[in-house]
Amino acid sequence: MTPLQDRTDRQPFAKKNLRTTVGALAVVAAVGGSLPPWPPFLPARDTFPPDLAVSVERVWTDPTLSRTVRGRSASVPFDTYLAFVDAPDVTTAAARFLKLARYRVTALAADWYEADDNDGSRGIYRILLREPHRRVVLSWGEHRGRILGAIGGSALTVIDLRERDGVVDQELAAYVRIDNAFAAALARLLLPIFGHLADRKLSEGFAVTAEVAEWALAHPGDFCAWLRREPLPSERREPLLQALPACRAEDQLSPPDS
Repeated sequence: MTPLQDRTDRQPFAKKNLRTTVGALAVVAAVGGSLPPWPPFLPARDTFPPDLAVSVERVWTDPTLSRTVRGRSASVPFDTYLAFVDAPDVTTAAARFLKLARYRVTALAADWYEADDNDGSRGIYRILLREPHRRVVLSWGEHRGRILGAIGGSALTVIDLRERDGVVDQELAAYVRIDNAFAAALARLLLPIFGHLADRKLSEGFAVTAEVAEWALAHPGDFCAWLRREPLPSERREPLLQALPACRAEDQLSPPDS
């Protein structure tokens, strides 16, 4: 029996390691078949800075794992929901206020963000593409755990949004490259057993964003008041204030500052 087999025969250990890998990278599933040399859903390679293009190719042409998950639908007008998707720092702040999640996202520069789940995982990501119904994200992250130590990796994520009968349907396809060889092998090996854990982890972000947006729409007075007092730069706050008619109406009724 090999050391890898010996470890995977102990289910509690295996489950803990898979949770760690999924928590750090948010995707697990075997990739089959060959892929074209450049993602077909992105603009041409030479439209990106060379170092960014190399990072995209590294994940796309040699992924460890991938998965596609359909997320929870959001009962929010499409344009309003898109405003929350495009303001992850504000959305996660609202999620913490509502005690829905502990995630924290910080806007660093145009299309660059830093993320921390307050559970050992942190990283940075870059929005590569913004289309009316699609966002493509490249991320680099690391999870530090007691058993496997630091697990690093990168991921290319495609988020598709579709409006249907007054709700927004969400689907995410993620391709991930795990730097730790043991964690990569373990994730592949245990996928048939614990694949539902990966689906649940992938769906968490969808669910949190949907709940925050639905709260804002159902209780605009509470949301607008919270957003105005939240210590955020005006350029981060204003798009969401403008996305909600109730917030715009309050602004029009408010007397000008003296």
